Amino acid sequence: MKIASFNVNGIKARLHQLTAWLPEAQPDIVVLQEIKSVDEGFPSDAIEDLGWRVWTHGQKSWNGVAVLSRLPVEDVRRGLPGDDGDEQARWIEADVMGERCMVTVAGLYLPNGNPAPGPKYDYKLAWMERLRHRAGALLATEAPAVMLGDYNVIPEPRDAARPENWVDDALFLPETRAAFRRVVHQGWTDAIRIRAPQATRGPFTFWDYQRQSWDRDNGIRIDHILLSPQAADLMRDAGVDRDQRAGEKPSDHVPVWVDLAA
Repeated sequence: MKIASFNVNGIKARLHQLTAWLPEAQPDIVVLQEIKSVDEGFPSDAIEDLGWRVWTHGQKSWNGVAVLSRLPVEDVRRGLPGDDGDEQARWIEADVMGERCMVTVAGLYLPNGNPAPGPKYDYKLAWMERLRHRAGALLATEAPAVMLGDYNVIPEPRDAARPENWVDDALFLPETRAAFRRVVHQGWTDAIRIRAPQATRGPFTFWDYQRQSWDRDNGIRIDHILLSPQAADLMRDAGVDRDQRAGEKPSDHVPVWVDLAA
């Protein structure tokens, strides 16, 4: 079961990239972030024509997440528990049946939090605390679970080409990194990092459109895949589709993926 995450930065602007990448990469499950579309405006037909089923949790102009699947899906849940008043579309879960077992796949778009300090940063930290609780509940099921998406967190200095440029940014503040560690230290495995544990730089998953960031490889790693212990036991491979950043009118993020023996 190959599970991928892709922040498309606008599904309508990036439909050409997504529909070219899907048959090339051959994932079984994809979670999308920043679809920037209401549910009824999502271009499902173009994706369904490629053999996928589509579930969305959309929002006008901002945010929005989706699940695409070629495998049977038993249930889909929308919205991160813990705040009934939160109207931002940032979380979607699906129970997906593989050849060997069921896997819970949770796609997320964690708040950016800038400017910090301020209300947006307060919301980010509160959202991360809700994430910690949901992550703990998923672990308690003792079933394979994967939480992946755009976390808007730079976990370590090596996850930025120039970490000194991010010291005052909400993505890299000590409180942000500590909140991320509190989630991971529950027992989750960082699939991308474990593939290159000794790397002193990167791999990166995001390059800003400004300041020739791509040409200079001035990237950061903010798209992460966390595996429950049961999912980590099934991991065969994981990676970053870096070349997707070099295409025509690409997203500023690239897909990340994990392959499970599920």
